[in-house]
Amino acid sequence: MQLYSVREAFAADPDETLRRLAAIGFTRVEPYGVVENVAALRAGLAAHGLSAPTAHAALVGRDQEAVFSAARELGIGVVIEPLVPASRWGTLGDIADTASALNAAAEVAAGYGVRVGYHNHWWELESRIDGRTALEVFAELLDPEVVLEVDVYWAAAGGVDAPELLRRLGERVFAIHVKDGSLAVDASGQVPAGQGRVPLGEVLAAAPGALRVVEFDQHEDVFRGIAESFAYLAGVEK
Repeated sequence: MQLYSVREAFAADPDETLRRLAAIGFTRVEPYGVVENVAALRAGLAAHGLSAPTAHAALVGRDQEAVFSAARELGIGVVIEPLVPASRWGTLGDIADTASALNAAAEVAAGYGVRVGYHNHWWELESRIDGRTALEVFAELLDPEVVLEVDVYWAAAGGVDAPELLRRLGERVFAIHVKDGSLAVDASGQVPAGQGRVPLGEVLAAAPGALRVVEFDQHEDVFRGIAESFAYLAGVEK
């Protein structure tokens, strides 16, 4: 469960939020802002039997040492850059610069026993370099130890066949964001997994070994939506 989905509840009461997620059935969560939230996560994960295999934290141009130190303390194995702006995906030079920045971050992370990843939005798929998606061009420029977390909702919103994208990226995909809805790029119309336009059955089959991370960017009844998404995954992946 990506904790950004419940960011308002988490900011107000992190312990109660983690308790509610554990009660739904989650055993793993994906934090955001690990440096800012390290104390709450340290206490809450242990109290509710949760672990955090991955986390989101800004890495490009930021204090990476602090991020990776917090990740190591919390047992986080992969720190994922959540966003590089759309303006940085239009040229091969800009894409190469981002790849170089994450490759350098991975060298720092290795000293802490941590890996680095990248999470897409729609613009990395909408942008094309010589007929190929910017995300796939980017992937080929990454060092082997740098992984991808493919947000399949945003991939579909960017105009690609998400299952086919996952097959092309292959073992580079460490995790997927399980998200569904109308494919609106303003994040409106998001619904529980299996109830929207994303072909999640095909998505899951295309990346059988990838970590499944439920996420909503926004939802009017987010804990209910999370519970329904959990039930969907439990039903299709018995």
